[in-house]
Amino acid sequence: MLLELRAENYAVIDHAVAVFGPGLNLLTGETGAGKSILIDALALMLGGKASSDVVRFGAEKAVLGCVFESTPGAEEILEANGIDPEGDEILLRREIGSSGKGRVFVNNQPATVAVLRLLAPELALVHAQSETLVAFDAAQQRMLLDRFGDIGCEEVGAAYAQWREVEGRIAELRSAEQDRLRLMDLWSFQAKEIQSVGIVDAEEDVRLEAEKRVLANSERLFAGATAAQELLYEAEVSAETLLGGALRHVEDLARFDEQFKETAQQLAAAKAGVEDAAATLRDFAGKVTASPERLGEIEDRLAALDRLKRKYGSSLAEVVAFGAEVAGKLADLENRDARLAELEKDLTLAAAKYMVLARKLSAERGAAAKKLAKVAERQINELAMQTRFEVVVASREEVEAWTAFGWDRVECRIATNPGEPLKALTEIASGGEMSRVMLALKVSVEEGVAVSKRRKSALPRTLVFDEIDIGIGGRAAEAVGQKLKTLSVAQQVICITHLPQIAAFADQHFLIEKAERGGRTQTGVRRMEQRERVEEIARMLSGASLTETSLRHAEQMLKSSCDPARTAGVKG
Repeated sequence: MLLELRAENYAVIDHAVAVFGPGLNLLTGETGAGKSILIDALALMLGGKASSDVVRFGAEKAVLGCVFESTPGAEEILEANGIDPEGDEILLRREIGSSGKGRVFVNNQPATVAVLRLLAPELALVHAQSETLVAFDAAQQRMLLDRFGDIGCEEVGAAYAQWREVEGRIAELRSAEQDRLRLMDLWSFQAKEIQSVGIVDAEEDVRLEAEKRVLANSERLFAGATAAQELLYEAEVSAETLLGGALRHVEDLARFDEQFKETAQQLAAAKAGVEDAAATLRDFAGKVTASPERLGEIEDRLAALDRLKRKYGSSLAEVVAFGAEVAGKLADLENRDARLAELEKDLTLAAAKYMVLARKLSAERGAAAKKLAKVAERQINELAMQTRFEVVVASREEVEAWTAFGWDRVECRIATNPGEPLKALTEIASGGEMSRVMLALKVSVEEGVAVSKRRKSALPRTLVFDEIDIGIGGRAAEAVGQKLKTLSVAQQVICITHLPQIAAFADQHFLIEKAERGGRTQTGVRRMEQRERVEEIARMLSGASLTETSLRHAEQMLKSSCDPARTAGVKG
C-alpha cells in the first residue's frame, strides 16, 4: 500500500504531501489544477522515464519521494540488489536535476532506476494515459488470468528449474575441447593443492592457533604459573598456610559456639580450592616447554592453511567443500562420455515432466480464459462501452518458449465498436477506455477472490487510475464508482475523477487546487473533511457557484454511497 507521496519543485508544485490510506483514495479538483501531475510523479517513482522539463522553473532539481508498505517479494528484490531493508516500509526518493542528471535512493541508499522498475510490479500498477500500456504487459496479463483461475505455477517452475540445471551441466560438458582441457588443468591443480595440504578437519587451524599462542609465550606462561603456584602453596607464608591457620582457630571456636561451624566449612572449602588451583598451576607449568622447532612447524602449517583460505574460502570448512566440488567436476569431465549419456537421459525425463505440467497449465489457463472473458465483457459494458472481449492463451511448445511460468502467452483482446475486429489492448486509442477496461478486469478478478477465498498469485497492492471517467456520466459513472469501491476492498485504489458520482464513494477524498503565491502558480493537495467533501461534490455538480440544491444533492450522494446494499459490489 502507498502510504505517502511527496513532491518538491516538480512542475507547478512547490511542495506537496499526500498521505494515502486503505480503500478508495479519490483526487478531484478543477480542470487544469494539476491532478494528473501527482500520478505522473508516482509513475516516475516506479521507474518511468524522467526529463529535466519536470523541474520547476528556477529550481535546481525536482525531488520526489514516496513510502510503500513492504512485501516479501520487494524485500527479495532489495536483497538481490544489495539494499538493506527499512522495517516494514520501503522509502523511495528520486531527484531530477535541471541539467538532466538524476539520482535514485531506496531506503536512503543509492540505487538505480532499474531497481525502481524491478520493484514496481510488487508495489503499484499505474493505469494513466502515458503509463497503462507499459505497465500492463504480457506478464501482468498472465498473472491476472492465473489469479482469476487460482492457477499456481510452482510445479511447472520446479520442473523448469530441474530441466535447466541438467541442460546447464550438459552444456558445460559439451564445451569446446580446448576449454575442457583448460578446465581440467585448473581443477586438477586446485584439487591437488588442497589435497597436498592434508586438512585434518574444519577446526584444525583453531587448535593450532591456540597451541601457537602457548608456545610463543612459553617463558611468560611458565613464570606466571610458577609464581602463582608458589604464592598459593609453596611459599613460607602461602595462601594455603594462612587459610590452614585460620581454619584451625575457627574450628576451635566452633567447639564452643556452633555458629562458627558454617564459617569453618567455608574456610575448608576455600583451602581445598586453593590446593586444587595450585595443583592445576603446577601441572600446567610442568607441561610448558619452550620448543622453537614445534613453534616453527605450527607457523608453517598455519601459513599453508591460510594460503588455501585466501584462494578457496574464508574458512577450512569452505575450503573442504570447494575441494569436494572440484573433485566432482573432475570426475564428470574424466568420465565425460558416460556422464553425458547419463545426463541426456535425465534431460529427456526432465523435459517430459515439464511438458506434461506445462500442458496441464495451458489447459487450466484456457478454461479460465473463457470464464474471465465472459465476466470481464459484461463488466466492461456496464461502464458505458459496447465491446466484445476475449482472453487468448497462445501456447508455444518449442523449447525457446519454455519459462518457469509455462509456455503460454496470455493476451487480452477487445473490439470497442460493433463490427470491428478484436485487437490487443495495447491498440486501444483512448486512455479513458483503457482505464475502464483495466478497472473492469480487476473487478472481475477480485470478485472471484472474494467468492472463492482461495490462494491467489501476487499482484500489485496499489492500483492507480487516471482519466477513467472520460466520456461517461449518469448511471455509467455510478457503476464505475461501485466497481472502484468493490476493487478497493482487496487492494488500495487511487483514482483521479471529474465526476461527483464517483467522488462520493471515496474513503479518502483529496482536493488538488491551484493558487497564485508571490507571482507564481502553485499546485497543492490536501485531504478534505466531511463538510469540505460536501462542498467539493456540490461544486462538481453545479460548477463554481454553490447552491442549496447542489449541497443537498451532494449530501444525499455521500449518504447513499455509504449504503451497504449499494456498495457491496457490482452484481453479475
